[in-house]
Amino acid sequence: MGLGPITRLISVGSIIADVRLDVPHLPARGGDVLGSAATVTAGGGFNVLAAAARQGLPCLFAGQHGSGPYGDRIRADLAREGIASLLPASAAADSGFCVVLVEPDGERTFITSPGVEASLGARALADIPLQAGDAVFVSGYDLCYPDLGPAIAAWIGALPAGISLVVDPGPLVAEIPAAILDVVLAKAAIWTMNRREAALLGECVTRLARSALLVVRDGAAGATLSGTEGFVTVTIPAPPVVMVDSTGAGDAHTGVLIAALAAGLSPIPAVARANAAAALAVTHKGPATAPTRAALDAFRA
Repeated sequence: MGLGPITRLISVGSIIADVRLDVPHLPARGGDVLGSAATVTAGGGFNVLAAAARQGLPCLFAGQHGSGPYGDRIRADLAREGIASLLPASAAADSGFCVVLVEPDGERTFITSPGVEASLGARALADIPLQAGDAVFVSGYDLCYPDLGPAIAAWIGALPAGISLVVDPGPLVAEIPAAILDVVLAKAAIWTMNRREAALLGECVTRLARSALLVVRDGAAGATLSGTEGFVTVTIPAPPVVMVDSTGAGDAHTGVLIAALAAGLSPIPAVARANAAAALAVTHKGPATAPTRAALDAFRA
């Protein structure tokens, strides 16, 4: 499945709540540390959708969201970004959450507690109203969930032509079951991950389709872009900034990359734009700090 024209982004990736705390350092095993007051915002797949929506790309959320305070927060944040949700709130339970510990140098550490987003529930993925020009985003978290992962893989395997699959395997890349990994590698039009995740994935990446774009993000060093049709591997630098918080930087990169390709940019300038968006995002605290199109244009100018 190659990369075609993109007119809309649909995410089946899970959205959870991010419970963020600034800490002077991570606690030792069995120890404790005093952190800042916690802030709660939508996170996970929300950050990718928000980043793309702020660039002007229409977005739709097709995942589950709960009926408690975390679900309420997620729906409020989606509404603020103008992102429609395909499903009603699940009455089964609340959405999950992720504790995000941010150290003084901006590095972040996660602990995730899944909620209703980790299960298939009553939804039928085949009922998602796909249309030609849709980009479908899937994260590695969703592929690891025992109930949801196999269902998503089966659905991905049957995606029709004209749909561009975007995969970010995330920190749990090594935990994705082999059979599911094989399906998404074969179908992905865009595969984007950071350097650590690329090392964990290893030679499995060679199973990507020949037409796929492979992006490996490397923080301040920028990103490498590989593809076998029309160009070889290139390194695209990122603008220098002072990092405050790296939370959500990869998501900002992915969302802006999709939006840039949708706007007609070719892969190399699209990655350059995504690099700039991620750089700008890390200069602010919080998970969903991707810039608007106007702010990104001004930053790049």
